[in-house]
Amino acid sequence: MKLLASVVNVEEAKAAIIGGAHIIDVKNPDEGSLGANFPQVIREIFSLKMVFKNGFEVSAAVGDAPNLPGTISLACVGAAVAGADYVKVGLFGVKNEKEAIYMMKQAKKSLNELGFSSKLVVAGYADAAHIGAVPPLSIPEVGRFSDCEVVMLDTIQKNKGGLFDFISLNELRFFVDRARSYGLKVALAGSLKAEDISKLYDLSVDIVGVRGALCEKGLRTAKLKPEKVQELASLINPKHPLPTIK
Repeated sequence: MKLLASVVNVEEAKAAIIGGAHIIDVKNPDEGSLGANFPQVIREIFSLKMVFKNGFEVSAAVGDAPNLPGTISLACVGAAVAGADYVKVGLFGVKNEKEAIYMMKQAKKSLNELGFSSKLVVAGYADAAHIGAVPPLSIPEVGRFSDCEVVMLDTIQKNKGGLFDFISLNELRFFVDRARSYGLKVALAGSLKAEDISKLYDLSVDIVGVRGALCEKGLRTAKLKPEKVQELASLINPKHPLPTIK
């Protein structure tokens, strides 16, 4: 498994890299669960690849997205231009599979035709019923028919509990198995904590997305702490070496 650590600026990115995170995920929690940050912040964090030698990757969220395929395609290309290895789209304003597949397919087409190799991540919400969005167990189908590389589940109600409060283990197994059958990578997030790691291992998840558990007092709006990153990274991949500086 890989640890995806969500950061809001270059200082947090450095702390996450030093702590041993495998993927540095650039987002803005003030704009939502998958809130988008500014392209210059993504570029600045991408530039850290010239400093650290551990081969970390950069992920960028483009928002809890409305059903606006052109807008989202443009946002995805912007994230790729800024240096994102993964581009994440949250299906917030998309109501069904047909709409979701069309929007994600257009985003993928835009990335491909403009020559970008960034992996496209389609993110649904375990608590999608709360906002009338695409049901979580439909996300693997969306990923399959829009040629995404990664399917993800997160939560939208950050003050109402974590991933496992909104979806059962059996449902998550179905999600993972279906995604695997389509050749997709699986990422799970949603107020995950250290005590959830064993369940994530049992599910054979590829990527674990975390922010709150890495911050002071467990608050996703607080400052990220490198020692918390290191603690979680050691649970996820004990053999992963800490980075050195060029």
